[in-house]
Amino acid sequence: MIALVLVTMVPFVWFGMIVAISFIETPLKFRAPGMTHALGVGIGRLVFQALNRAEAVLAIIIVVAWLFAGEVVSAAAGALLILSMAALALQMLALRPAMAQRTLALAQTALTHDGGSPVKAKVGTSLHMAYIASEALKAVALPVAGILIVMDVAA
Repeated sequence: MIALVLVTMVPFVWFGMIVAISFIETPLKFRAPGMTHALGVGIGRLVFQALNRAEAVLAIIIVVAWLFAGEVVSAAAGALLILSMAALALQMLALRPAMAQRTLALAQTALTHDGGSPVKAKVGTSLHMAYIASEALKAVALPVAGILIVMDVAA
């Protein structure tokens, strides 16, 4: 029963974390009065490292719950969960480490900001765009997987 609850609930929790951090907090951070680019980049590095670690824990919980309640995970829902986990692995193993080199250099060399106008987030690199795309992929795949699982449980 616990596995059933977890495999049903955790994809939605994971989705909520992505939306809150990636699509709400991150863009707003750079619009805060007095936010320097260096400070924003430094906070972002810490936040996304913590987010990815929390996501990895949630992915492990999903896998373990799936082992015990696999009958409610359809092939389509399973494919979406695996796609989300693959996107997370790509972020953790390739994208974020590569971006860390650039963001560390930006943080160390950025000029301070006078606080009079918002700082524009510099996300124009292909690495950042790939990271945003992988976040968007998870933000679509996770709730759809969750809905499919709920529908299978209800059937």
